[in-house]
Amino acid sequence: MKTSGTEFQSKLPDIGTSIFAIMTKMANDYKAINLSQGFPDFDPPEELKKLVNHFIESGHNQYAPMQGVKILRERISDKIRKLYGSYYNPNHEITITAGATEALYTAITTVVKPGDEVIIFEPAYDLYTPTVVASGGTPVYIPLKEPGFTIDWEMVNNSLTNRTKLIIINSPHNPTGSVLNRTDIIKLEELTADKDIFILSDEVYEHILFDNNRHESISKSIKLAKKAFIISSFGKTYHATGWKVGYCAAPAYLTKEFRKIHQFVVFAVNTPVQYAYAEYILNYEHYMELNKFYQRKRDFFISMIKTSRFNLSPANGTYFQLLDYSGISALNDIKFSEYLTKEVGVAVIPLSPFYSGINDRKLIRICFAKKDEVLAAAAEKLCKI
Repeated sequence: MKTSGTEFQSKLPDIGTSIFAIMTKMANDYKAINLSQGFPDFDPPEELKKLVNHFIESGHNQYAPMQGVKILRERISDKIRKLYGSYYNPNHEITITAGATEALYTAITTVVKPGDEVIIFEPAYDLYTPTVVASGGTPVYIPLKEPGFTIDWEMVNNSLTNRTKLIIINSPHNPTGSVLNRTDIIKLEELTADKDIFILSDEVYEHILFDNNRHESISKSIKLAKKAFIISSFGKTYHATGWKVGYCAAPAYLTKEFRKIHQFVVFAVNTPVQYAYAEYILNYEHYMELNKFYQRKRDFFISMIKTSRFNLSPANGTYFQLLDYSGISALNDIKFSEYLTKEVGVAVIPLSPFYSGINDRKLIRICFAKKDEVLAAAAEKLCKI
């Protein structure tokens, strides 16, 4: 591409429009039930909406502090200590961000420089690779082991070099719904001991685990927390993805550098919403009941498609479920997703965009963070295939 006689080179020449935006547009165009993009089709709790309105009406409408509203940072610190037994100083180790997306972007760009290598487990959330590449880093892809989508720690060990700067983990995992356990954390501790390798732990679904699985936050590991960015999301927890508020917890030396970038990306985050969350987070049940809420939805959807030709292993976490269509069609996952949207009337997400190379797996992802009547209507269509 040229402009005014100057050739322009894209930093991300291979990156196009997000698959989530593509499938949502297709769902709208074909009036399909949208189980593709990962957000609820129901509102946040009424109490939370009233709190936001209260803080708007009471005059909290100007810029918040760059690092976030103090009372919210203090209560996040209290929550982490209560849940995981770890203390993060609210003044120097917790930053409120414009959603988890901004937090992930900022964390990666904080530590990754040209020539650095970053380990990414595939399938992977589609933000990781573009941010690494835009920062001049080199993604090193490690496939998760099937079935179960678990980490092959021997392969991780063999992939480490003197240029490895960052390892990105995500649990509960999008798109597979898998969950890391205590053994995984110990392996990560062992492999990174005495190495200058940082950890980015994407924990946005920390409160959505099923079947008695427990969330192994990196903050619980004394060894790993010293060199880790931990990212979480209020949007996922409180059904308010459009409000775009998340946070990053990291040791002071990393937070100091994180904030240097954060301040020039967004500077500050939505002020009345921060105050509302600071009040709402005080009620322990508002986030600890989330497991039961979404497990009921997962189980409801699975029960509704039990007579279908799809195969599945119930997700251990997140509000996503993979469906295996290998007994239905030989189409690749992108073509099959288009077929489901256009012909069947249910929009889903193919797994290919979560991989760097060719994906031949016959798997699609659905989001069950939807009203029961929507899940039932979608299941009815899927059962007719």
